[in-house]
Amino acid sequence: MRVLVTGATGWIGSATVDELLGAGHDVTGLARSADSAASLEKKGAQALLGDLDDLDSLRRGASEADAVLHLANKHDWANPAESDRAERAAVEALAEALVGTDRPFMVANGLSGLCDGRPVLETDPSPAIGPDSDRGGSENLALGYVDRGVRTTIIRFAPSIHGAGDWGFVNFLVAAARERGVSGYIGDGSTLWSAAHRSDTARLIRLGLEQAPAGTRLHASAEESVTTRAIAEAIGRAFGLPVESIPAENAAEHFGFVGHFFGTTMTASSALTREGLSWRPTGPTLVEDIESGAYGTA
Repeated sequence: MRVLVTGATGWIGSATVDELLGAGHDVTGLARSADSAASLEKKGAQALLGDLDDLDSLRRGASEADAVLHLANKHDWANPAESDRAERAAVEALAEALVGTDRPFMVANGLSGLCDGRPVLETDPSPAIGPDSDRGGSENLALGYVDRGVRTTIIRFAPSIHGAGDWGFVNFLVAAARERGVSGYIGDGSTLWSAAHRSDTARLIRLGLEQAPAGTRLHASAEESVTTRAIAEAIGRAFGLPVESIPAENAAEHFGFVGHFFGTTMTASSALTREGLSWRPTGPTLVEDIESGAYGTA
């Protein structure tokens, strides 16, 4: 397939581009700069210059592709409304270019806002509806195109997609621990996160593009429940730091913006994902990655 990938040079996207190329697919990655374009071309992919606000480039790239994988997001933590606006506009532009083609269209989402005290299931719909909701309601917007001849699937990512070089949430937790001289967890540390290794996630994305039926939600969740205390303890061991409980009222000061997420349970079952695509995660666990030096050592 000729696959258009937004976010192609990002943490998950770059591994997915490698996975797709290794499986024999042709890849075009959306590139915001000449350097990003060069890195894609060095791998053997093509580059489409543009960004999430360049809707004409998105439409053109989608119309020329056999499948579209949308991973990019502005992640503007200082202005989430802008991130949500851009996300909705990009999803709409890509989907409109695919109407009536029955081509695969995979859209990324997270677990934040989906959990209600139990692991999220693939059958659980997102409560985010409309442009003023989380991510601009892009998951439900994209799924609405199934009836218009688009093979939409959703890929929901665990809060930690981990591995060497990760610049996501765990990287910020490590940075806070090193700056403060203590690896912290919030309260009693019983808050739960799901996790998956980057390589397992990239393989799942490829399998989903190749095989998943329209309307499918996939969960990149290799470990369903890792306690935040276990994460903090692994960071403490890796960097030789004491491990302490941080009161919830001090979480923002200690952890920065990631404190909100670290204090929120975000877990998902992947039972239907594994059954439907024969996905079998083989990568290291989150704790194993931290302890083996994926995020640095003392």
